[in-house]
Amino acid sequence: MSDSNQYSKPATLCATALGVTGASGGLAPSINMATTFEGYAQDGTNSDRPYQYTRSGNPGLSEAENLITALEQGQDSLLFASGMASAIGVFMALEPGSHVIIEHIMYWSLRNWLLSEGKKMGLEVSIIANGNQPELEATLIPGKTALVWIETPANPTWMITDIEKTASIVHAAGALLCVDSTVATPILTKPLTLGADLVMHSATKYLNGHSDVLGGTLITGRDDEYWQRIRANRTSYGSVLGTFEAWLLLRGMRTLPIRVKAACDNAMAIAKHFENHPRISSVQYPGLASHPGHDIAARQMTGGFGGMMSIRLTGGRSEAARVARETRLFMQATSLGGVESLIEHRGPVEGPDSPVPDDLLRLSIGIEDVDDLIEDLERVL
Repeated sequence: MSDSNQYSKPATLCATALGVTGASGGLAPSINMATTFEGYAQDGTNSDRPYQYTRSGNPGLSEAENLITALEQGQDSLLFASGMASAIGVFMALEPGSHVIIEHIMYWSLRNWLLSEGKKMGLEVSIIANGNQPELEATLIPGKTALVWIETPANPTWMITDIEKTASIVHAAGALLCVDSTVATPILTKPLTLGADLVMHSATKYLNGHSDVLGGTLITGRDDEYWQRIRANRTSYGSVLGTFEAWLLLRGMRTLPIRVKAACDNAMAIAKHFENHPRISSVQYPGLASHPGHDIAARQMTGGFGGMMSIRLTGGRSEAARVARETRLFMQATSLGGVESLIEHRGPVEGPDSPVPDDLLRLSIGIEDVDDLIEDLERVL
């Protein structure tokens, strides 16, 4: 192993993968497919053999987790089989009867899980408006509220929540703050440095970046009892990421800063181009000065405002459906954060209870030539 882990800049951390090389000295990390490991002592006396069984850890997982930990400037991280598995892991480690607070606009699948399965397991769930700090203060119950979950930028309207101020309010009530930072990535925002206790990413998205790995990750600022419960639950429930997927994820992360910059640059150009388009009623992108969360985003996001945006069409639901069908370069598909550009008519995907307007199209901006992307949208509009 080289000394590349002495460096702290994200581009260097990613490109070198913390200096990981194969056993032969090869520059590509090796894939360790072992499910069980020889020599591990159950009584803990064999401390030089840290791995016992892949459900609780594997060298390949550790390599990817170490890079994620370094990027987020955290204490430790864990990889899960999906973004949902990592998010649910946060709540499953809470005591039954715990009060949790979430925001109105967030990843729809997690919101639904909390309001159905989460309540069945005894969680008391309160929902507040995104970024509304007075409402947060009024909803917090000192001694009962265990955790506040925020997502910023929030999918799919890309509302912004002030992480630092939220953390101060949450901690004053004795609760923990977890931030879903999937869209911001560790390249643009480091929530732990702003006061968050936990960070979650759907690694399926930007961290991997090639639409070929399903995964999730949690990063902590403290290796405490609560974190150890999350770790133990991952082992017990078998929700660990596969070793081949961990290898693909590590490979994807080596180009993370370059991909994120390209997506940010393209997104900003597209947002500015279409901001005053006659067929578009609004462009929702934190990089625009017209966005209500722009000033906060400019303060807590460095190097760009992300590759995600949404547009609302003056022609309503039917026009949004038509545009999503007729683009050629923007592919009609769910998910986000890959090198390819995607378009999705998000409201119908989420269903009748969705808070998303039915004239909204969610755009995941890829790394194609930006003029081609603009032409594709102009043609169908």
